[in-house]
Amino acid sequence: MSFNYQGAPVYNPNSQDVLGPSTWSSFGHALLATALFRCWHILIFFGAWSTAICVISHNVHSLALQPTLITVFGTVLGFVISYRTTSSFERYNEGRRLWSQIVLGSRTFARTVWLHIPDNAYPNGQALPDQQKEEYKAKTLIEKKSVMNLLEAFAVAVKHYLRGEDGIYYEDLYYLVKFLPTYALPPTIPSVGTSMDQGSRGGAPAPGELPLPTTAPTPSLRVTTFATDNTLHVDGRPQKGEKLSTGPEDLLPAMNPPKYSLFDLFPFSLVVRLLTKDGVDKKGLNVKGRRAARRRAAMRNHRGRHSYNIPLEISLYLGSYVSALQSRKTVVDAPTTTVLLATITQLVDALTGLERILTTPIPFSYSIHLWLVTVVYCLALPFQVWSTLKWFTIPATVLASFIFFGFLVAGEEIENPFGYDKNDLNMDHFVHNIIRQELRAIMAMPTPDPGAWAFSSENDLLFASSDKEEHVSPSEWVQRGIPRMRDALKQQ
Repeated sequence: MSFNYQGAPVYNPNSQDVLGPSTWSSFGHALLATALFRCWHILIFFGAWSTAICVISHNVHSLALQPTLITVFGTVLGFVISYRTTSSFERYNEGRRLWSQIVLGSRTFARTVWLHIPDNAYPNGQALPDQQKEEYKAKTLIEKKSVMNLLEAFAVAVKHYLRGEDGIYYEDLYYLVKFLPTYALPPTIPSVGTSMDQGSRGGAPAPGELPLPTTAPTPSLRVTTFATDNTLHVDGRPQKGEKLSTGPEDLLPAMNPPKYSLFDLFPFSLVVRLLTKDGVDKKGLNVKGRRAARRRAAMRNHRGRHSYNIPLEISLYLGSYVSALQSRKTVVDAPTTTVLLATITQLVDALTGLERILTTPIPFSYSIHLWLVTVVYCLALPFQVWSTLKWFTIPATVLASFIFFGFLVAGEEIENPFGYDKNDLNMDHFVHNIIRQELRAIMAMPTPDPGAWAFSSENDLLFASSDKEEHVSPSEWVQRGIPRMRDALKQQ
């Protein structure tokens, strides 16, 4: 048994452990997903602090204080932390709802395109030879398949966009959109306006060099062929129909989680924004760690690099397909195009909502003040409970610290649920296991004909009553006529 990037178990049906995970692996996976894994270092600190207070109070001089303020401050702090966690969960829940909206829009758009667009979506104003009709049908099928691929690419691009992974050079995205020219769209994510060196990781790629995402572990050159200054846009994508040759070895993986670093641990995690500027240090290099990667994702346009809103570009091409259908007048009826346009609006609305969650973090002053107040409260706790609990002050302080800081770290983790943490939304599941698989299932068959499946001989219980199951085929019911069908319906 192995584990995926989020730590979830992946079973091998050929292994001996086919019945499921062992007890220990399940316990370990659950432990890593809890707040204990994120605040264990804080508990060790306060355990050592309370131990020192207890030793001094027992052997040297009593440091006990009156516990008058414990109840008052503890109650107020509990309410504030509860509000903080609730706000984070609302963001998490809204992110999940918006991804459900993308799934719904993808299903609606795919069903409408594949079933309601005719096999020949080109106007037939006059009699055409059979060869021309077949050519139009082939072109229509290519258009529909390309649009279905763009529909999948939209979800994939949203996933990378929310993770701060710029560009199109990923295994699950490149082949779906490599033929599309780029739009000169303004950056959607605000810029921090810092400088950069050309060709460095995260900066504007040099000619023949593919851009790296903000979560890429190491810089490397992506050498391409048939690409020159005249055939590349600033993001390395081809223009004017020029081809850009890229092999699988040039593409980044679909999942590229950053590694943990010192800046993910307390107390360094509190000063990431002070020591670094939006995940980038003074030398212009990306700071390691998941916290810094999250910050770069929220401030996408770091170091002067343009952030291309790939999902929004794809939505424009989806709209161009609907516009082409409308220009063909009598080919597609108005309700069908209305549904397609409404679905595109639904997808863009979900994208805009996800951007709002990503770019609207909890205010820094509120977050740091809450952390400082919690730290002061837990530091003062041993002094106030020593006279009552004595040596039980140590586990009591550790337990209180786990309660307060557990809610804090859990709230920080889920306020931006688009990364690679264990409790983040599993966007790869939405994209690959839901949208991609459903699109392929829809495209695997031509438009079902009711004349075939409704009149199948297996549909022999069509008018069967509850007390009598008469096996009659649809063709025989047609011969019996409508009055017999009405009588059978009354007896059901």
